[in-house]
Amino acid sequence: MTAAIKPIETIMRTAPVIPVIVIEDVAHAIPMAQALVAGGLKVLEVTLRTPAGLEAIRLMKDVPGAIVGAGTVLNAADLDASLEAGAEFIVSPGLTPSLGKEAVASGIPFLPGTANASDIMLGLDLGLTHFKFFPASTSGGIPALKALAGPFGNIKFCPTGGITPETAPDWLAVEPVLCVGGSWLVPKGPPDPIRIEVAARAAAGLAR
Repeated sequence: MTAAIKPIETIMRTAPVIPVIVIEDVAHAIPMAQALVAGGLKVLEVTLRTPAGLEAIRLMKDVPGAIVGAGTVLNAADLDASLEAGAEFIVSPGLTPSLGKEAVASGIPFLPGTANASDIMLGLDLGLTHFKFFPASTSGGIPALKALAGPFGNIKFCPTGGITPETAPDWLAVEPVLCVGGSWLVPKGPPDPIRIEVAARAAAGLAR
């Protein structure tokens, strides 16, 4: 019998690229989300790196078609705040036992950051099989990811960190990679919806 696809895998398979978004001004949230969704990228990771992050999640989740999650979730307090804001999935840069247990107990789709075998084994102990490989470009790149995936045949990845439009196809060609995280889609400053939509459309068209 084939195991049911987990909710986090459904999210990861929605599009080949998950935009990694840093919001400085909440006024940018809705036009940014609308442009990304119009370009075919429905899954949006809003990082909690700025004070505007949580409010941006609240606003963006009401954009039709958007699936909005919280990134840079570091601890249980961040997790609780993200859930209260309406985040539909959670992404963390690393994995600790305390955050992992809280996230699993909450039932929200969770994509923890991993960069080595110990991280992955901790995740497996918690029942997790889908991970962010972070920071991808400085953690050994594609050769490191392939080496890590070797002993763990059932896990899937979303590499994030240092990935560009030029290198994304190479990452997506790696068998256990379902999608990549991309910060290039939303440059800093006031959003240019037309430019963002064009970039999103190109990213959505990448082959996996």
